[in-house]
Amino acid sequence: MKLALVTDAWLPQVNGVVTTLVELVREMQRQGHQIEVIHPALFKTRPCPGYDGIDLALRPGKELARRLDAFAPDAIHLATEGPLGWAARRYCLQRKLAFTTAFHTRFPEMLNSALKVPLWLGYAVLRHFHRPSAGVMVPTPSVLRMLEGRGFHNLRSWTHGVDTELFGYSGQAQSHTALDALQRPISLYVGRVSYEKNIEAFLNLQVPGTKVVCGVGPLESSLRARFPDVLWLGVLPRDELAKVYAAADVFVMPSRSETFGLVMLEAMACGTPVVAYPVEGPLEVMGSPQRGGALDADLRAAWDRARTIAREEARSRAQDFSWESATHLFFGYLRPCRDGVSWRPSAIGTQAVT
Repeated sequence: MKLALVTDAWLPQVNGVVTTLVELVREMQRQGHQIEVIHPALFKTRPCPGYDGIDLALRPGKELARRLDAFAPDAIHLATEGPLGWAARRYCLQRKLAFTTAFHTRFPEMLNSALKVPLWLGYAVLRHFHRPSAGVMVPTPSVLRMLEGRGFHNLRSWTHGVDTELFGYSGQAQSHTALDALQRPISLYVGRVSYEKNIEAFLNLQVPGTKVVCGVGPLESSLRARFPDVLWLGVLPRDELAKVYAAADVFVMPSRSETFGLVMLEAMACGTPVVAYPVEGPLEVMGSPQRGGALDADLRAAWDRARTIAREEARSRAQDFSWESATHLFFGYLRPCRDGVSWRPSAIGTQAVT
């Protein structure tokens, strides 16, 4: 099967959406599918205002159409609602091609935090974007219910996975050259240093030991100056990041607006318990009853409980999520973009028949 994956979030960006899509592509290719990723680096770009490290395609319509025409996909999936997503949406509607979409990021909350754009306006724009989609893939049932309440249709519940080999289990917090001199316990945050992540709730948390941040973003320079006792590691290669997860005593996710929170699974896979608020994303990752971490409206209370959780429990919960299962779900939601195409199983996956 030939899938065109159109995304405004791709390497070298570092975030949960990129990780999800890279793992999805890798797993689908392993199953024998042909994937054409259409991403910003293939076009002229401009920096995203207020978000260093994120480039947006500039007037991509003509080149995007040329690439899609040349590839002649069996299915088209629009992963993001940026310039490439809108251009691909227009391409499909003009040619009467079916397509699927995904809701990865709560952009209305981001725009509200950064620019005070009303939530109703942000969701109205996204509702318009997704309206013609043959299936809107949503990472958790709770986010699906939220979108239903805001008038979205054709929603499909789609979970994510974690690479439990890359993020290997450690029965106790491991040694790490960058962390060994720090006072323990070590509390770790991994993610964008940006408005919507509520990172100051982590930085202001009154707990013993040392705080460590892995990530970059628009608030980094100001927060570095305000919190000099925090160790700021910036962006790390994935294999090095796994070692940092394994060396931490707890992982803190302060965000209240996660659609999923893949970094929590990565920490848990390494055996590091998670601390978070009882909101969408963490609630789905931890499950019911909670496993592998502690949720509480009082982040300090959650931190105290997480310190009593065995590392093997965190690992066990992470093993409930696999990219193989997530890819199977994703594939099941795809739709042939034109008449005369259907799927049939094969020894290595599923092939398109024209």
